[in-house]
Amino acid sequence: MRRGLIAAGCIAAVAALAACGSSGSTAKSPSTTSAPNEFENASWDKAGPNPSTSAKMVCSDEARSDIEASLGIKASSVTKPMWVRKNHVYSCTYVFPRGKVALSVKELSNGTETTAYFDSVKRKYGTVQDLQGLGQGASVLKNGDVVVRKDYKVLLVDVTKIPERLVPAMRRSDVAINIGNVIMSCWTGA
Repeated sequence: MRRGLIAAGCIAAVAALAACGSSGSTAKSPSTTSAPNEFENASWDKAGPNPSTSAKMVCSDEARSDIEASLGIKASSVTKPMWVRKNHVYSCTYVFPRGKVALSVKELSNGTETTAYFDSVKRKYGTVQDLQGLGQGASVLKNGDVVVRKDYKVLLVDVTKIPERLVPAMRRSDVAINIGNVIMSCWTGA
């Protein structure tokens, strides 16, 4: 049953891809099995004084619509996005009738920094499952959250403030996986 739900989430994410706008670089992202410098690309956005276009997508009306379609539940609201310039973190919280899901994007400046940060999140929370085909690396954390790396960005989908069954047929971690899929489909080409 769970595999079917995840597959349904992937289908929803593919459908969301058609809805998400794309702008910026069209450089192909490397696979996680390429050369040692696989996470270096001069065309990728580096952390700067302002959030990147792809980081801002996570809190956009378009992302909200796609996330709601993927989960089959409407958000009551989405908090005003915050950009913490010092830490290069863009975030917002999706408020649902029975809980909140926080999305944050940490922007970094190179592959080494991105790998170190991604690995530090996995160590801090512990992982229960690596996810194949999502970004350039993704994991379900022990608390049900999902962390995904893509280019010089790390997305964290924090589902710790929703009940285990926010959506009746999905576990908390399934909600996080679906949201991660939606966001990664929006980041294609951004």
